[in-house]
Amino acid sequence: MTLPAFGFVTVHRRPMTSGVAREADWLAGSAALGRASAHLWTAPTGIVVPRRYTTGPGWADAAADGRHGEVQVRASGGGLVPQGPGVWNLSLAWPASGAAPAGTEAIYRDLCAALAAALARLGIRATPQSVAGSFCDGRYNLAVDGAKLAGTAQAWRRVAGVPMVLAHAVIVVSADPVALTARANAFEAALGTSTRYRPDALTSVAQAAGANDIEARMLTVLAEQLARVVPPRVLASTENPHGVA
Repeated sequence: MTLPAFGFVTVHRRPMTSGVAREADWLAGSAALGRASAHLWTAPTGIVVPRRYTTGPGWADAAADGRHGEVQVRASGGGLVPQGPGVWNLSLAWPASGAAPAGTEAIYRDLCAALAAALARLGIRATPQSVAGSFCDGRYNLAVDGAKLAGTAQAWRRVAGVPMVLAHAVIVVSADPVALTARANAFEAALGTSTRYRPDALTSVAQAAGANDIEARMLTVLAEQLARVVPPRVLASTENPHGVA
């Protein structure tokens, strides 16, 4: 299985609260219409964690501590991911060809290839690999010179009886990798874990490109890489955020 054809990419220009819940809405919309959807969005400063984090003894206090921002729990696995300005999320949803997960490795490879192709247009050579010491490390990170720039995830679920695929990427575009890592470490410390991440294990599109004003260009090349119709559809926070491409 490869990535489907997306009609357009919806870019949410203003930070979206409860982004994990919004992904569930986009899945439901795609299931109802039988069409693929693609969304680029940011979240307010905060942390997203897998459900296993909620079982630790320090969870209640850490989640309630406003200094960590919006704390969200996702159903998929992986690890902790800080969110905030300069961290862009790519959410892709489409109906699956069957109920059982199939071709998951191909989806990861195709997603990484699409991201790498977009980055190449900015003069950045990124490759899929694990990066020890980075938060939410996995085999299908995208890395530049050994430092993680993006992470990917995938989930299969049945929505209103329809088998659906959700492919997700988190891309550090203009956020400060050192500050992101510090926030991730602070949350791990608040949970009482011994897990700590290395600042030098993370980079950003801005650092890799050597340009601070890269965000608009990154969104454009990524939308052009994925969509049949460009420029991308842009939504402000006052518009319906549940569009399907």
